[in-house]
Amino acid sequence: MSVIETIQDISEPISVQAISGGANLVRVRAYNERLVLSIVRRQDGISKAEIARLTGLSPQTVSVIMRALENDGLLLRGEPQRGRVGQPSVPMHINPDAVYSFGLKIGRRSADLVLMDFVGTIRHQTHTTYPYPRPREILTFLSEGIALLESRLDDKARTAIAGVGVAAPFELWNWASEVGAPEGAMDLWRGFDLQSELSAVSGYPVFLQNDATSACGAELVFGHGVRYSDFVYFYVGSFIGGGIVLNSSIFVGRTGTAGAIAPLPVRDSSGETRQLVKIASIFRLERMLREAGIDPQPLWHSADQWIDFGEPLELWIRESAAALAQAIVAACSIIDFSAVIIDGGFPDWVKARFVAATIEEVGKLDLQGIVVPDILEGMVGPPARSIGGASLPIFARYLIDQNVLFKEVSNAEGN
Repeated sequence: MSVIETIQDISEPISVQAISGGANLVRVRAYNERLVLSIVRRQDGISKAEIARLTGLSPQTVSVIMRALENDGLLLRGEPQRGRVGQPSVPMHINPDAVYSFGLKIGRRSADLVLMDFVGTIRHQTHTTYPYPRPREILTFLSEGIALLESRLDDKARTAIAGVGVAAPFELWNWASEVGAPEGAMDLWRGFDLQSELSAVSGYPVFLQNDATSACGAELVFGHGVRYSDFVYFYVGSFIGGGIVLNSSIFVGRTGTAGAIAPLPVRDSSGETRQLVKIASIFRLERMLREAGIDPQPLWHSADQWIDFGEPLELWIRESAAALAQAIVAACSIIDFSAVIIDGGFPDWVKARFVAATIEEVGKLDLQGIVVPDILEGMVGPPARSIGGASLPIFARYLIDQNVLFKEVSNAEGN
């Protein structure tokens, strides 16, 4: 039986008949083209004159680049804006249908595959659940999922797919006991070259990133990163994970594990010191529901299938919020973050209760010497890991690192 359980179509069949260039669309763009695309993506409707000012490129160079990007179908010309002295300003927009990418999220209990367009909108998606992840099952899910999603595209749209971005926990074999896998079952992941195996079955270039880092990246690009240049990010999934954004760029640290907040020591409700992951994770809610005789299966299907589990859910939120409050104060005692962003694999109504409880718990702590940052609900939601993964091929081929977008780039013309 196929491991694909559901498919959700979020739009009509996609067509890019107006786009020229065919397979050339997926070539890696030159730096200045990527710079212009990145600025237009961030400041939709910007004019050529403003792009020249922000980049330091000459108006003539910007005109040449914009013309090439427009001819390739990557940019769309808006209606001229009149009413000012001189030539009317022409706003430029990213063409959503110019580029697509797949995003694969590999979780401890479920996997998701999304097809995302150039501006970050999920067009189609499919989902599967399992007791624990196994390599061959994931490969089958990806190959069958790509075939299913591609069936919704016309031939030209298929040529605009940039690749597959994968958001997955690292060292999956270390979580065997937590996911309830039989002894030795998760050892299949040891030495398994996930990136090359996925590339072989998909036929696309594959880009790999830690799942929590991917979620943080999605929030940076499509969420609160527009407003906040420094924040600590928490994603409450099967296990809790996170990320750190400094100067509008994800900070991964010396070994790539910066922001891996799961091991943070916190006190539980009985006063014992435990790791944050042991308290503020959906796996713990699953155990609490089982102990209460409640079927936890809705937790692993999709966020919109959650129900109000009553007292166990409320207790989990309260205890998780108390633990998360300690982690927030610890993080903010090291770095003066402007915001704390909390998201997770749960519906908005749970997230609202979770964040409100966390704010309340932070207020109960000794805050002397701490400047409490804004504590906010994440804007991207449950698809954050998939969207972050899907962003990887697009940034690799068409855009530039986020921190450039927040600065006026000078002397870029010589690059």
